Amino acid sequence: MRLATIRTPDGTRAARLTSEGYVELGAPDVGALLEREDWSGYSAETAGPVHPSGTELAPVVPRPGKIVCVGLNYRTHILEMGRDLPAHPTLFAKFADALIGPRDAVQLAPESSTVDWEAELAVVIGKTVRRATDDDAAAAIAGFTVLNDVTMRDWQYRTTEWLQGKTFEGTTPIGPVLVTPDELPGGVRPALAISCSVGGEVLQKADTSDLVFAPVDLVRYVSTIMTLRPGDVIATGTPGGVGHARKPPRYLAAGDRLVTEIAGIGRLDNPVQAG
Repeated sequence: MRLATIRTPDGTRAARLTSEGYVELGAPDVGALLEREDWSGYSAETAGPVHPSGTELAPVVPRPGKIVCVGLNYRTHILEMGRDLPAHPTLFAKFADALIGPRDAVQLAPESSTVDWEAELAVVIGKTVRRATDDDAAAAIAGFTVLNDVTMRDWQYRTTEWLQGKTFEGTTPIGPVLVTPDELPGGVRPALAISCSVGGEVLQKADTSDLVFAPVDLVRYVSTIMTLRPGDVIATGTPGGVGHARKPPRYLAAGDRLVTEIAGIGRLDNPVQAG
């Protein structure tokens, strides 16, 4: 099943993507939909108004209670940054104000001259869970979506804490849809091609099987620290190929087009413009 948050003249609506278009599901967005204990069966059976496939999309979860991000989680990216493989996940936070839709413009903050791309697989939580076992963690995963953790590197490295470079407003596309694990190779441990291109040039290309800490591991780990609730998002980290690691470094500029894609889930296609 594929779920999206669409934009309508009356506000956002949760919808199921079908061959006919987006079928409304009687909730304002996917995050609200996931708060229903029976969200899966309800979403499969409900049939409201249908919107065409070209309907404008909002962030698939517009206002998650938590966005937990994982740094240095692909073996290739860790090695290109000159680091050792970690014993534990590196965590930081992002806030909902950073999120934009899958076709919205990425806003370049005038305060930064080193805006970088980071293609990521994102986990969306569908069930409240705390101190999860592996089975609990797997059951808590509603599905997966695509995210680009656009990063202001100069702000990220002002101090040893990364948050300030990671959550600039209007910078982080997420979507286009949430895909339930049953539709993906590997289920809750998906093995999917992931890529990122800028101006038509592919700069990141990897497979989610290269993750050091897989989605189930991350749900288990994060839920040890805090309760995870429906609609929460875990961004699982980015593979090698980021602009900051290139020689010479390369960063986003106004007029670029940032395309982030994960096979079996979908594509973010975001113009880049001055903020």
